[in-house]
Amino acid sequence: MKKNLILFLLFISIKTYSQEIIEDYPLSNIIEETSGLEIVGDMLLTHNDSGGEASLYYLSKKGKILKKRKIQSASNKDWEDITRDSKYLYISDSGNNYNNRRDLKIYKVPIDEKSREKIQIISFNYPEQKSFKINRNTIYDAEGLISVNNNLIIFTKNRAKKITEFYSIPKEEGNYNAKKIGTLNTNSIITGADYNQNLDLLALTSTISFNEYYLITVKDFLLNKKSNNKIEMYKIPIGKTQVEAVKIINVNTFWITSEDEKNSKYARLIKLSL
Repeated sequence: MKKNLILFLLFISIKTYSQEIIEDYPLSNIIEETSGLEIVGDMLLTHNDSGGEASLYYLSKKGKILKKRKIQSASNKDWEDITRDSKYLYISDSGNNYNNRRDLKIYKVPIDEKSREKIQIISFNYPEQKSFKINRNTIYDAEGLISVNNNLIIFTKNRAKKITEFYSIPKEEGNYNAKKIGTLNTNSIITGADYNQNLDLLALTSTISFNEYYLITVKDFLLNKKSNNKIEMYKIPIGKTQVEAVKIINVNTFWITSEDEKNSKYARLIKLSL
């Protein structure tokens, strides 16, 4: 039976737990604004946030930069997340802190670095957005991206309501109206996303007031269920920093990265255990 996206996930009870850091590695200041996380082979991939180089950084499992891959014909206006399927990486240039962007896009990049295939651009907009006036409380910012079959799913960063609305976008090059397909009542602001289709597990990173960050898990996210899915929310015990990337290892273990903030000495690669 094919799995379908649940249209609206509301009235979900959230419990807060603690979790344990089992590995913690410093990252180079070259990637002090790490804002996405993916795995290719034995390496982790990350990239910088807004204004950084249009490059991917391949890391060891101890956070050491092994190589840099510049993405040709791309720019980093506000890269927020990265995901993949069997052939391509998808880099989400979807940051929209001021509500005024009209050039939201996702770069489709062959995983094979020797490929001669050109970088493709998937441009999109939110059809519900009518105003592009500067608004720091925008509901059309987004920092989470996952891959599900033939579609990309983007999760919004709704500061006003502390929910996330998720939108579907085709994986093919073109210009699209993103299709809103659901809402998660996360009681927090979403800053990163990952999905493991084999586990039917969605992982999100989030914050309430930008002082503490959380890992949110949603089991059976894509099962066609009439009942609401259960959200569990875990406080990430690393103090005041900025967490914008997550990668699922298994149902109990996750990689995250945190940015280099004023009160921390460096960006970090962290393995969490529930």
